Amino acid sequence: MTVITERAPPATPAVSPSGHPPVRLSLKPSSPRTGLLDGAWWPRSRDLARELPTLTGQLEPLWGRITRITVNPTHWPVVPRKIPANGRVIKVGWFTDEQDPHQLLLLSYRVGRWDLLIVPPETGAAAAARLMDAASDPRTACTGSQLLGAELARHPAASAEAASPGRTETWEAEGGAMAAPVSTTDGK
Repeated sequence: MTVITERAPPATPAVSPSGHPPVRLSLKPSSPRTGLLDGAWWPRSRDLARELPTLTGQLEPLWGRITRITVNPTHWPVVPRKIPANGRVIKVGWFTDEQDPHQLLLLSYRVGRWDLLIVPPETGAAAAARLMDAASDPRTACTGSQLLGAELARHPAASAEAASPGRTETWEAEGGAMAAPVSTTDGK
């Protein structure tokens, strides 16, 4: 009897979910770990179930098998308990008080713990570039919230871009609409 212990490589490379653009990611250079962040991730939406599989697909060749992800649910409408990734499942957890609302924690067998700044999806390109550069600078020793606060202090115009949408704006973006004000005319 013949036993095959290794799988043949796939005929076609693994691809991200159809129609999903490349991951916007900036990482610190490979060197001794410094600072509180290991880089920055700029997701395209607040849909973790869609965003996390492409992120893990990009990071696993660099960091090894990712086993767990945690977020602070403050800015995420839904936090899935598990996500599919490369034919397996990764557990996703959340912490409100213990984790910075602007950071993502990834755990991997090979590397250990990695913390990424989450650049809000609605952030403009210029502000996002500055935040991603700062988070991936080995000299930076700030949390995600500190970096975002500093960015908003230096560039107040970016505050409208980086602010999370309010409940009304989210509702309207999802198809709801506020009633138009009723105008009254007195016949004149």
